[in-house]
Amino acid sequence: MSTMLRARARRRAGWSLVAASLGLHAFTVFCFTRQPDVLAAFLVVPLWAWGLLGLAMASGAFVFLRANLSLILSALWVLTVLLGSDEARVLAHVGTPHLTRQAPAPPPGRIALRVATLNCAQFHFGNPGPDLAAWNPDIVLVQEINPGQLRQLNEDIYDGRGDYRNHADCGMLTRWRISREVRNPQYRDQQVTVRLPDSRLVEVLNVHLHASPPDARLWLPECWRAHRDARIIRRHELAVALGVLEQTTPLGSRPAIAGGDFNSPAGSAIYRLLEPRFIDSFARCGRGWGDTFHRGFPIHRIDRIYATPGLTPVRAAAVTLSASHHRMVIADFTMPVYQR
Repeated sequence: MSTMLRARARRRAGWSLVAASLGLHAFTVFCFTRQPDVLAAFLVVPLWAWGLLGLAMASGAFVFLRANLSLILSALWVLTVLLGSDEARVLAHVGTPHLTRQAPAPPPGRIALRVATLNCAQFHFGNPGPDLAAWNPDIVLVQEINPGQLRQLNEDIYDGRGDYRNHADCGMLTRWRISREVRNPQYRDQQVTVRLPDSRLVEVLNVHLHASPPDARLWLPECWRAHRDARIIRRHELAVALGVLEQTTPLGSRPAIAGGDFNSPAGSAIYRLLEPRFIDSFARCGRGWGDTFHRGFPIHRIDRIYATPGLTPVRAAAVTLSASHHRMVIADFTMPVYQR
């Protein structure tokens, strides 16, 4: 009799795990495809992490049931993670060239442009200038920086001969000249016009969106409300910044770059504001682990570089520096040689 009771308990446990894994899978797919604001707290956890939990449930069900259904459920989770997770998409970039410290010469008829973005954390972890200089960037977007620190970066990267602008806690530097600056007094973003050596103009938008609350207590209603409200704020901030960009420089009239610290996990609905007109450089050609926060255990790709189709991304990577709690993102672009 005890053997029958144990067998019944095993079956009950196995089917409970199957039901829980299937329910989690359906809920996860719904959340990550529909991206509702009210479920933003659930979406802060990466898709692959939910996949590991669901896979563990399916594996446990197989131990109890020894049924093919458990194996099918496990395969479903693996497929969902491979197709849906931001980290797995770089597997399609096998033939893409790796980023090197010195950008290779562009193909004939094109010029190269290297862009970097980094949250400097007010130099709390040290001065990242020497590390930035080693990558030889043409344009640098930085967040959490003050005017004195920005001047120091100009000395370190461009020997004091570059041009730079600061607004709120954002800063931009370039080896070329800045011909115009547009400031938004409400939020932590900035927009500048960079004049290339051939006199062409490139518009550059640097953003540092509202931070996500450091609250993972998903069992508390206030956690869900805080993440919902933070996401709504970020979407409004980005919409305003893109609106100012469109008003001052109609997209299509010149190449444009948008980057910085978006404080939003991969797949977040706020990135849909960019997708119609901008290309995500890392999603297009990135190699390696692209997540940027936290440096010690990066699980979120919140630091990004986008560009309009006039700039073609050819290489991109996230690089770990000792002088920041974020990883730095670097992207190489090419564009046609200017025909006068």
